[in-house]
Amino acid sequence: MPLFVTGLSHKNAPVALREQLAVEEDKLRELLQDLQAGDVLREVVVLSTCNRVEIYGVADAPGEARALAFRSLCRHRGVDLGTVEPLLYTHLEADAVRHAFRVSASLDSMMIGEPQILGQVKDAFGLAQACETVGPQLHQLFSQAFSVAKRVRTETEIARHAVSVSFAAVELAKKIFDGLSGRAVLLVGAGKMSELAAKHLVEQGAFPIYVANRTWGRAQDLARALSGTAVPWDELSTALAAVDIVVTSTGASEPVITRAAVTRIMHGRRGRPLFFIDIAVPRDVETGVDGLDDVYRYDIDDLKQVVDANLRERAREAHRAETLVEREVAKFMARQGDVEVIPTIVSLRARLEEIRLGEVRKTLARLPDAPPETRAAIDALSTAIVNKILHAPITKLRESSRAGASRSWLDLVHELFGLGRRP
Repeated sequence: MPLFVTGLSHKNAPVALREQLAVEEDKLRELLQDLQAGDVLREVVVLSTCNRVEIYGVADAPGEARALAFRSLCRHRGVDLGTVEPLLYTHLEADAVRHAFRVSASLDSMMIGEPQILGQVKDAFGLAQACETVGPQLHQLFSQAFSVAKRVRTETEIARHAVSVSFAAVELAKKIFDGLSGRAVLLVGAGKMSELAAKHLVEQGAFPIYVANRTWGRAQDLARALSGTAVPWDELSTALAAVDIVVTSTGASEPVITRAAVTRIMHGRRGRPLFFIDIAVPRDVETGVDGLDDVYRYDIDDLKQVVDANLRERAREAHRAETLVEREVAKFMARQGDVEVIPTIVSLRARLEEIRLGEVRKTLARLPDAPPETRAAIDALSTAIVNKILHAPITKLRESSRAGASRSWLDLVHELFGLGRRP
């Protein structure tokens, strides 16, 4: 029975429409049950994220199943089906398998290599399992998709290179300090991007965290969110002397950290490096600072160059990942083909074995005095003949199935050998 996927994503649908179609988990349970209540969809999984809404299914008539699925989804969400239908894509069989593998491996993501999508796919699959809408085909599809995603992450470096400014800054800090465990961080200003950089730093083991901001209340709020300590603005120089990493993101029109100030604090640091991540525009850290010994400064343009280089590297790794996916799609379709023809092969073997045993019994009945050696030879001879007869049709069934053309051959074998109606 055909596999299919239908849906829309960040590639072809605006965020406003994706927001309208996004389904919360409790409503997703209702939708899954509604979709399988009829006879159109045998198996179904719904993937709903901020960047895509997709329905994976198994159905005799994928076109009818697609219409039913999105008609139900639009009814649940109160969205006009007419605005959705022109944007929908549908992939069948091998194309559906390829799409599932690419989505799980984050090759179809807005940011190639991002790790969140695999967890989201696993959650969608787990929910469908809990709702008992997953059967053998989707179970095999998603199990293999998870395996492919893992191989893409372990066998390529698609997720290794930082592709956000805040994370690129953290990667640079790791190189400068050979690890961030126990490194003290000072946030100067409380911008969103600096907060995100600080969170990345904390995840890598940086601690303690200090926050200095002209607005004392904002400094306290951010320090509390990061389990850090707020620092009064007029004590900025003292805080600079005590930390290893400084992330700046103020709205000041001129630098708030000057070369002269950094020169003064470096005398007492005894060669201990100081790393500035200046995410502000205009810049917060005076440009001459990085001319001082053991002082490193990266501004937004420096970090953007790192990100661009890493994006190019991810693109190269994505080519390797796509090759891996194609190999896995071919293997999956070959196994699917074998699964499709196995019932017919079993029936064919059983039918010929039935004939063989009947003829052997007749022959041995006419030879009541035949010794055991003769009886064994007759049995072996008849078995060999059956195997020879079976070889050609079984080989043809498997080859046609792997080529995606098994249906006519299955019907022909059933008719020629009197196997009855094909399941």
